[in-house]
Amino acid sequence: MSDNIILMTIVKGVPIYFLALFLSRSIGKKIITKMNFFDFVMGVSMGSMIANAVIDKDNPVVSEVTALTLFTGITVLVSYLSTKSFWFRKIVSGQPIVVIDSGMILDQNLKQLRITINELLMKLREKDIFNLDDVEYAILERDGKLSVLKKADKLPVTTGDMSLKVKGSSLLKDIIMDGCLIEDNLELAGIDEKWVNSELQKQQISHLSEVFYAGIDDSKVLKISKKQASRTKYGLK
Repeated sequence: MSDNIILMTIVKGVPIYFLALFLSRSIGKKIITKMNFFDFVMGVSMGSMIANAVIDKDNPVVSEVTALTLFTGITVLVSYLSTKSFWFRKIVSGQPIVVIDSGMILDQNLKQLRITINELLMKLREKDIFNLDDVEYAILERDGKLSVLKKADKLPVTTGDMSLKVKGSSLLKDIIMDGCLIEDNLELAGIDEKWVNSELQKQQISHLSEVFYAGIDDSKVLKISKKQASRTKYGLK
């Protein structure tokens, strides 16, 4: 009897896993990024239905699959309507709320959000802010993250403030990943395999398999990270 239950769980679990994976991909990346309340509720609900579909032997799989598909359709529809209507987006996701203005805590806004002063101060300390006088504005975003604008005299000095000219940064193009040459990126970077091998030899690297990662920027400098032994100098595997 127990063998039949295990077998049935496996038979139901494998297709439902791939169905859930497909449905999650249909929803998009919102479920794995910072979620608003609606995303959280949908994620928990879908997770519960997936578990029931696999474990519950009394309910037919068809009903669970139908419910999963329905919830996915609702999520996609709500996401679409949120992009089209500010009013609808405000209802579903809420709106950012200012909690500090010119160093003064807006206690009524905190009460509306049901956030205590201790929680607000903790969020400020997480951003290395220990004095309210350093804050020009603080805004609680839709996802619960606190965005802070420091007062002008508390901001760090930048190269622009010092009238210094610096070269702009450029994104690295992946050339080698885990010992494999990314051939599609060679042409984009204006190099070829012979050039890569020449650069590797300059750093006493005889084969691609010795390289964990290598990338190149617009300055044509190949930045290389060699593969390490199983235990590093920090004692971590």
